[in-house]
Parts: sequence; C-alpha cells; structure tokens
Amino acid sequence: MTDGYESDFLGKRLPLPCPEREMRSLPYPRFTVLLDPERRLAAVTAVNIDGATLQDLPRTGDWRLDDRLPADEQTGPEVYTRNDLDRGHLVRRRDPGWGPTQTARAASEATFFYPNAAPQAAGFNQSKELWLGLEDHVLAYAESTDQRLSVFTAPVLAESDPPYRGIRVPLRFWKVAAWQGPDGLAAAGFVLDQSDLVDMRDETLAVPPLGAFRTFQVPIADIVALTGIDLGALVEADTLPRQGARESGWRTLDTAGDIVL
Repeated sequence: MTDGYESDFLGKRLPLPCPEREMRSLPYPRFTVLLDPERRLAAVTAVNIDGATLQDLPRTGDWRLDDRLPADEQTGPEVYTRNDLDRGHLVRRRDPGWGPTQTARAASEATFFYPNAAPQAAGFNQSKELWLGLEDHVLAYAESTDQRLSVFTAPVLAESDPPYRGIRVPLRFWKVAAWQGPDGLAAAGFVLDQSDLVDMRDETLAVPPLGAFRTFQVPIADIVALTGIDLGALVEADTLPRQGARESGWRTLDTAGDIVL
C-alpha cells in the first residue's frame, strides 16, 4: 500500500505542494512525504483523512528507516538518543487510519517511518494542548459537511536553524488543514514555534525547564512566504482573512476556541 496523497480527495483538485528544490517523493498509504535530502527532513507532508470512517486503533508500529532512501538522507535514531528531543510525527498516527480495520492499521503503522518524523522538544510534542488538537478541532467542524480533510504539515526549513548531530533542528512548524465548507473549499493555516524550548549553542541541546511553545493561526499566504512553497488554491480558501482578522496579523491561540473557521 503506497498509494500516497490523493489530490482529488475533497472533490476539488489540490495538487501536492512541491518546493522548487530537489525532493525525494515518498508515497505511503493515504499520505505522501516530500523529503529534502540536504536537510534530511520533510519539506512537505500531505495526508487525506476521512472522518466518517476514522478508526481509534491501539498504537502499533516501530520507528524505522525507509529503505527506498540511503540512510544518510534520513534523520534517524542517532539524532534522538540521550536528549530531550522527541520523534515528532508530521502526519499523525491516526490521520490515515480510516476505513477497514486491516487497512487502517497498515496505514497508521506507516507513519512510523523516519521521513515522517522531525525533532521536536519533548514539551512541544507531548503536549495535549493546541498542536495535537488542531486537526481534531477542524475535523469536528468539518463533520457538518463531508467529514473529509486534507492536511499539509512540515517543519519550516530555515537557513538559521541550529546545527545538531549533523542536521539542523527546525524551530518552527506549519500546518494547513483544508475541507469543503458550505461555500466551497475552506482552509486554515497554523504555525507553531518551539524556539523558546530549544537551546543548541556549542552543538549541545538544552531545554529550559520553564520554556514554552507558541501556537498561531496565520494567513496561509504568510506560510507561503515563510517556506517558499506554493500552496495554490489554499491561499484563496483561507478562513482567517474572510472573518475580518487583520490581513497580515498572526492570531495567538491559547485555546481551541480561539481558532477561526
């Protein structure tokens, strides 16, 4: 099962966003990872979610390298040992886990390939607050329509990211969720900043005990500017400017109720 992300899943074609630089395209069940071989991290992930048939399966699967790529193009286990970095799922384990149980389980287990991981400070990745809840909140909203989502997630691969064990650790992550609303395609964009959680001076890792991450709902056009990735129709489908928020403002999120859909 390596069918990958389906562009027509929402009834309107949403091509897989692709950076201009060279990528490794890795299709998995119901999602695709575009890996930047120089950074050894994903530049884009895209997943289709059918909320109507989503399964709540026990966690199964182990992290492993993808043998379609050389090991030195992937960020593997050596980056995550003896420190406070977690292997943060980009496509969440449950996202592709829908449909018949056997199919859903195989798709969920495929999220444990290292190209679908990015180093995240433990407080960031393990939080039960906004970052992990964003898609759940949008999915609940989308259930009033066709219960389907396409979600795009990746680290912001900035030149200024700090070096650590042969990679550069991303300090920001972005996510765009898209669905069919009552008036057609709708989308919401988010940025999460873990800068205050990560200190890697002198190639060491320190996590301040009182550090905090910040979550923002942002104009999708700003995500395009941050990443250089063309997000196509998602920019025009953005719910944030349509709701009267400042065109260039980032909306700080403290609870799920702050999200504009």
